[in-house]
Amino acid sequence: MGKHWADFQYEIYLNGMTGTVPRLPTDLTRLEELTAQRLGPGPVGYVAGSAGDGGTARANRAALERRRIVPRMLRDVHARDLSVEVLGRALPAPLALAPVGVLSLMHPDAEPAAARAAAAQGVPYILSSASSTPMEQVAEAMGDAERWFQLYWPKDPEVARSFLGRARAAGFTVLVVTLDTPLLSWRPRDLDQAYLPFLHGVGTANYFSDPAFRAGLAKPVHEDPDAAVMHFVGMFADPAKTWPDLAFLRENWDGPIVVKGVLHPDDARLAADAGMDGVVVSNHGGRQVAGAVAAADALPRVAEAVGDRLTVLFDSGVRTGDDVFKALALGARAVLVGRPYVYGLGLDGQAGVEHVIRCLLAELDLTLALSGHATPATVSATDLVEESSG
Repeated sequence: MGKHWADFQYEIYLNGMTGTVPRLPTDLTRLEELTAQRLGPGPVGYVAGSAGDGGTARANRAALERRRIVPRMLRDVHARDLSVEVLGRALPAPLALAPVGVLSLMHPDAEPAAARAAAAQGVPYILSSASSTPMEQVAEAMGDAERWFQLYWPKDPEVARSFLGRARAAGFTVLVVTLDTPLLSWRPRDLDQAYLPFLHGVGTANYFSDPAFRAGLAKPVHEDPDAAVMHFVGMFADPAKTWPDLAFLRENWDGPIVVKGVLHPDDARLAADAGMDGVVVSNHGGRQVAGAVAAADALPRVAEAVGDRLTVLFDSGVRTGDDVFKALALGARAVLVGRPYVYGLGLDGQAGVEHVIRCLLAELDLTLALSGHATPATVSATDLVEESSG
């Protein structure tokens, strides 16, 4: 492969010879605080906030922190290759950008900037249904780079079918269906600001540009935006859906399908039985169920249940390269990162997102090497110990 992600550190040090320091911190856990200082409380709360008192988001972090890496010495790690195969796709590293909606809240360049950053680094970009830019525009910004489409499965089957057809036509290769949001959770940071971007027609671009959606409106969107918003709110999610409904997706999508938000091993088995290709072990970054199990605590049980049948991916709480290492050790094939890249976008646009990707993968590369691994494939549960919480 030749390229080592870790070389980013030498690039930074060499730039320092001319007095240049990175525009953003290289400790990605500091980005949230910086974003909170620079952006308004509404947008910051919408991205940083979680369900309830934030306990699930804290538990996600604690579950990763509690697991500690046990480095091994004198193993040949001089030539490293972080590339992995995920869902039949060759990726340069076990990382993708998680679907996050409404990125125009963070930066005017919004989703296309994040998508271009992912494309520049060869990392898959997963576009949210709730993006503030229509999927076709985001696809155009990416050229032929790897892109996946996240579906919030709407009540109206015609809109669902239309979304899938559009995504396919725009070159999205993998479908990621979020299961954990049949209703919007109780989110005090948003409630206290009475802040929901969708009600202002932000984050609705895929819907308002959709022929099947528009067919349900009495007047064009621009003539009666409020009616369009209410039509959106009425169909955005569907709490009545059950496992047999997954057959609809199989019939209308001919690529890999991954279901996101799985925390129970039995649900992972049901996904496998329904012919899905993968699961994302995720609690929506702590945004849906307050008091839920930490995603990293759920991961080993899901991987054990279906790891031989499905591609197991992971998100929720990932902030650093060592978090990615730990997720791989706990059974994930690859990891989705969400909030850190969104903060990078808010602070420095496309360059900020690239900074986050490069920092994360440099740190992963170094963590692997310094722990005795030349490739993600050799990482396993035996590389971790769990600290007692006593």
